[in-house]
Amino acid sequence: MSGSLHLDFRNTNSLWCSVLAETLHRCGVTHAVVSPGSRSTPLVFALANHPEIEAIPVLDERSASFFALGLAKQSGRPVALVCTSGTAAANFFPAIIEARESRAPLIVITADRPPEMRDCGSGQTIDQQKLYGSHVSWYHELATPEATPERLRYLRQTIAHACKHGAHLGRGPVHINAPFRDPLPPITDKTASNLRGIIGEHFFAFLSQFPADGSADNNPRTDNYLRTDNNLRDMTNRLIVREKKRGVIVAGPDSGDCHALARESGWPILADALSDTRHRMDGNAVIVSAYDMILRNERLAGELAPELVVCIGGWPTSKVLRAWLEKYDPEILMTGCGTQNRDALHGRTKWFPRDAGELATLMHVNPEYRDAAYVTAWRRAEISARATIDKSLNATAGDDLFEPRATALLAQHLPRNTPLFVASSMPVRDAEYFWPANDRGTRFFHNRGANGIDGTLSTALGIAHGNVQPAVLLTGDLSLLHDTNGFLTAASKNFRGSLTIVLINNNGGGIFGHLPVAQFDPPFEEYFATPQNIDFARLCATYGVEHVLIKNWSQFTKRISTLPSSGVRVLEIPTDRKRDAERRQSLLRAFSKTP
Repeated sequence: MSGSLHLDFRNTNSLWCSVLAETLHRCGVTHAVVSPGSRSTPLVFALANHPEIEAIPVLDERSASFFALGLAKQSGRPVALVCTSGTAAANFFPAIIEARESRAPLIVITADRPPEMRDCGSGQTIDQQKLYGSHVSWYHELATPEATPERLRYLRQTIAHACKHGAHLGRGPVHINAPFRDPLPPITDKTASNLRGIIGEHFFAFLSQFPADGSADNNPRTDNYLRTDNNLRDMTNRLIVREKKRGVIVAGPDSGDCHALARESGWPILADALSDTRHRMDGNAVIVSAYDMILRNERLAGELAPELVVCIGGWPTSKVLRAWLEKYDPEILMTGCGTQNRDALHGRTKWFPRDAGELATLMHVNPEYRDAAYVTAWRRAEISARATIDKSLNATAGDDLFEPRATALLAQHLPRNTPLFVASSMPVRDAEYFWPANDRGTRFFHNRGANGIDGTLSTALGIAHGNVQPAVLLTGDLSLLHDTNGFLTAASKNFRGSLTIVLINNNGGGIFGHLPVAQFDPPFEEYFATPQNIDFARLCATYGVEHVLIKNWSQFTKRISTLPSSGVRVLEIPTDRKRDAERRQSLLRAFSKTP
């Protein structure tokens, strides 16, 4: 080792990888998630020995990749993800797809055999060239390690570029394929010792110019027309100010805080549960949380049809909302989506390459262009729909474990600013339907880029790891079972944090009961609902995880009002899948009959 730099000159591979690790550190990487294997040995040694990088071993590569994804979502910093050669790398693929879709910065480093050991039957060798295709924003195969200043400068520049690209330019996962020749362990052979004094602090000092997190340049401007604030202001005025009166703001997932935009425009905000806006009410803006129920009412859907929609951060989950927009075909201005096309409605859409806050500073809507009656109509509809929801949920007895009430109670009783990871399928929809607008500051996390149930537990553990606040996971039974290897991380001495898992156990896929296929049984129950009949108490006991069977809402409320400071626990709520699907559908239809 060399001073505070911790450069390892014992052989070529050890120096190469210690330069790689130091470059990652200088570019803002503080966590590396590694899975075991032989070919990645020099990488693991370098990361494990670096004092400023927390290297976390995770046995299962799929769990490892989603754990890294959770860390990246929590911190906004690029997270290194490392595995050995062969099929190990293929197990990263689902998390890489999600990272691409949700723009989470992962630096994926797959160890590989050198070129002479490929295509010749060598063990644990597959074609890793561009393995993840277009699902990474940048790919590079490193040269095989050489202990020369020229090659180490190339390595430094390439890794720095990967970090910059992952955290800023492309905002998402990047893939580096790293071939190594023997010896893989740091066996001293003096092939790198001549570089002592040549590779030192001066070699890395300039890297401090790179930002340490992903806070800047998230939405690079690629349209030449939009390169000056004057042009942006002209575009904004032309689209919004001069003619339009009936406008709405749709705050989708990851939209941030849209209150400033609402103040400038005077428009109501239809706020997804996955948007910060729903959880940070300031008392002035009209926040609509029950839009899915409101728009099921044909009369109201027509009366509330907008002329212009500003969509921040992509469309919410609601199919009802999407169908409403497709039917009335308003002009759409999409913001906060980077360079990606996020308009699945294929509407009359224009793209604004900044976030909601910056749009608010560039627009001004004079009072004469505002329609106060339109905003009032939205406010009244929200109050009426919320009353219908609250009356139905509050009518359930204490031991009537109706699934949506778990979501409503979380909204009321979780400690302020709790990080909450919500699983795909039914949990995220119940959050959209039943989580009211409030000022409790719940921080929602999700894997809604590709909407899969892969890696649910592991991602939530990544959100919780090292977090100063206890975190919560809201999930169904199938999503949890799909990632039971995540419990290996939960039980590990390396896990630092608190995660409470709220498990809605309806013994199957509750979302499918809301789809047309549910009326075709057989084969619905066996092939779609897929009940697994798992004893979760015994499963938790296997991993040493605390398990609590919830018997009534009073018990549940007590458990979620105060969260433990460390460890993992499961609060299992047994529910009746078929009954609750019918009750949920009946509740959502109730408002559609309102005259």
